[in-house]
This record gives sequence, structure tokens and C-alpha cells, in this order.
Amino acid sequence: MRVWFLCKVKYAKENEEGLLKNVSEQYLVDAVSFTEAEARIYDMLGSVIRGDFQVTNISKSNIVDVFFYEDIDIWHKCKITYIVTDADSGKEKKVTQFMLVTAHDVKEAFERIFESLNNMLVTFRVPEVTESPIVEIFPYEKDDEELLPPPAANLKPLSEVKADQERREEARAANKPQEEDFDSEEEEAKLIEYNEEDSKNDQEEL
Repeated sequence: MRVWFLCKVKYAKENEEGLLKNVSEQYLVDAVSFTEAEARIYDMLGSVIRGDFQVTNISKSNIVDVFFYEDIDIWHKCKITYIVTDADSGKEKKVTQFMLVTAHDVKEAFERIFESLNNMLVTFRVPEVTESPIVEIFPYEKDDEELLPPPAANLKPLSEVKADQERREEARAANKPQEEDFDSEEEEAKLIEYNEEDSKNDQEEL
């Protein structure tokens, strides 16, 4: 499940008259942590915004899913409600979720959210649809893996830890028979030495 972070960015934007005006815009970023969300928003906007910009706030969003239609980039926030039954108690519970969809207006957003959720197994309602101030959304892509912070120097990947454990177990298994053979040889040497002493004693008695 995706985790979305709402990032507020402030910078000087050029208007139609060619004058610079300070604006504050909102962006939605798919990330695993606040640190990664900050790294991604700086990387994504660094090549888009001319000049300096500042990320003034990052907060975890209540958006659970987004649906993008290529004909328009205006985002609308949709409130979705449905009823689920608790498996243990049998009681009904109302669930509320928020999703985003691109549309030309509220009416089209209402229609598109129903179209996007037509595979839901429960009956749902859309009691509220409003135009969102979010300018752009950055979902997670495979190419973004390089933005993830490197692991701490004292930590090893799980695969390396398992490999080390397997090597240690193999080493113990390989050493165990050798130890048993060594004990057997030592006992056999003691037995031979004992038999030789008994033979000498018998000869002296004779």
C-alpha cells in the first residue's frame, strides 16, 4: 500500500506579466518516510522550478489512492464511505477514505471515481467531491531507488547475514566428524599402550 506525503513548496513564480511573485504550492509524493519524501520533492522539482525554492512543510496525507486521466491535470479530492462487518463481533462499521482523481470539473470527477472503483466488492457512496489545491503528484517509480538513503555502516543486508549463518553451520558440521575421529584414535592409542604394558607384566611374572 502506498504512503502519500503532502509537501508544501514556496518559491518565486513568474506571472503572465513577467513579474516574479511568491507562491506556495502543494505536491503529493509517494515515499516510505519523511526523509525520503523530502529527498524526492527536491529531486523532482529541481529541474522544473527555475531558481531557488523551499519546502516549508511535509505531512502524511490521508489519501489512499489516486487515479490519473491523461486528458486533464486538475485533481479532485473524493470522500468515499462504505460499510463493513466485523468478523468477530458481527457489528457494522462505517469506513471513510479519501482518493484523488483528475477531471475537468466536480461532476466529471464524481463520474470518474465511480468508474475507477467499479471493481469494489462493497457498495460505496461518494458524499463529497472538491477541487484539490494539489498541483502535481509523484508516484514511486523504479528509477527512484537511487534516492533511498544508504543503510548504516554497521548494518548488513539480510542475505549476507543468512549467508554468514550458513557458512558457520557448514564449518561446525565439517569439524564435528574430525573431532569424533580424533577421540577414537586417541582411545585406540591408549588401548594399544595399555595392552603393551600388560604384555610386559605377564613376561616378568613368567
